[in-house]
Amino acid sequence: MTAERIFNFAAGPAALPEPVLVRAQAELLNWKGLGMSVMEVSHRGADFVAYAEQSELNFRSLLSIPDNYKVLFLPGGATLQFASVPLNLTQPGDSADYVLTGSWGKKAKSEAERYITVNVAADTAASSYTTIPPVAEWALSPDAKYVHYTPNETIHGVEFHDIPDVGDTPLVADMSSTILSRPLDIARFGVIYAGAQKNIGPAGLGIVIVRDDLLGHARRETPGIVDFKTMADSDSMWNTPPTFAWYLAGLVFDWLIEEGGVQAMEQRNSAKAAKLYACIDASDFYTNRVDVHCRSRMNVPFTLKDPSLDQRFLEESKAAGLANLKGHRMVGGMRASIYNAVPEAAVDALIGFMQDFEKRVG
Repeated sequence: MTAERIFNFAAGPAALPEPVLVRAQAELLNWKGLGMSVMEVSHRGADFVAYAEQSELNFRSLLSIPDNYKVLFLPGGATLQFASVPLNLTQPGDSADYVLTGSWGKKAKSEAERYITVNVAADTAASSYTTIPPVAEWALSPDAKYVHYTPNETIHGVEFHDIPDVGDTPLVADMSSTILSRPLDIARFGVIYAGAQKNIGPAGLGIVIVRDDLLGHARRETPGIVDFKTMADSDSMWNTPPTFAWYLAGLVFDWLIEEGGVQAMEQRNSAKAAKLYACIDASDFYTNRVDVHCRSRMNVPFTLKDPSLDQRFLEESKAAGLANLKGHRMVGGMRASIYNAVPEAAVDALIGFMQDFEKRVG
């Protein structure tokens, strides 16, 4: 890490790999010898089209995406997909099942209710979103057009560590904070969507992985920019895409391949999370309230024994080069987001600070 860089634990927009930023900096004024930035070239020009095609191939390779799935690079991040999923997969009068294990699932459900009847198959609000009920306890409906869930809730720090079996109903997942952090059996899903600003690149880009048989069923009123088939048929260039975000995503895919792919990321992420949770569990000064079986490997919320010390913790940690540790306003306390680009050294530094802070003020 360069001297002027700090350890960034932001939940999103989140840390990007330093080698990616260095490469982007070097190429900013003169991309591919063209004498201009990638932001200045035509998205339909041969150079950018070739880059876009290679970035998709690399993404497919990283996740072993089957041939019967399309990959779309879309504007608007994940939140736009809260609406585009029901618009593409249902008709008026249809229903879908939603599993609510945190704030983002709730937001997706609220947006879907504009277009369809939503059946809440499970809702862990009574636990303050600190657990995940087994699938056997979900109230799935036989006529649901899809089942939607959020594999990782960034605010509450709850993560599914396996893929729920919902039978033949298409499974839809908001993978924003878990995509590329570990291997994934894509064939278990109908649709996967993810905002870029956690493990892929900068905010403003969303990636959708959609099974071929789910294309071509959008409602008539669906805008072209969120019609999966329209975007698939145009190679995600029906409109002018967010080219700089796409370019940076491609650099991240290159970095991931160089680092050993998602298998290597899973090992690193598991090690980082295990260290941090061990520090929290060994202390009576820090607490993580999430059930052990569904603790997130990406977002680790924790509280201090005395909330009056929160501001001091934040000020001193920032002075120590540990940024963006404040918990979400909905839950308070602290939160360390430890995505792919956050090195193990950052977690070690955080643990060292936490232990020293407890000794001094605990």
